[in-house]
Amino acid sequence: MNITTCDLASKQCKPCEGGVPPLSLDEISALLLQLDGWQSVDQLIRKTYVFKNYYQTMAFVNATAWISHREDHHPDITVGYNQCLIEYTTHEINGLSENDFICAAKIDKLFVI
Repeated sequence: MNITTCDLASKQCKPCEGGVPPLSLDEISALLLQLDGWQSVDQLIRKTYVFKNYYQTMAFVNATAWISHREDHHPDITVGYNQCLIEYTTHEINGLSENDFICAAKIDKLFVI
């Protein structure tokens, strides 16, 4: 199956307990094309979202936490007054998995609501 042909936001994360290799650079590059503004840095993907005020920032953080809980795949989140940095990696495999991109796509959909 070619993971680049599916709508990432419509997929569900699969439990990852290790034992599988992280995505290759070619797979990462192809999946990044399906996301808006995400960057690959070392073993993670990241994006900074900018808001008008603290209230909007915190509402976004809470919505991101809800998605993360539902997918059982949790990002590192850095919060400022009007911005939020989201970083995903799959710790169990010390690299990126499809789960990281699924969650990133779902969060991007949240941002446009």
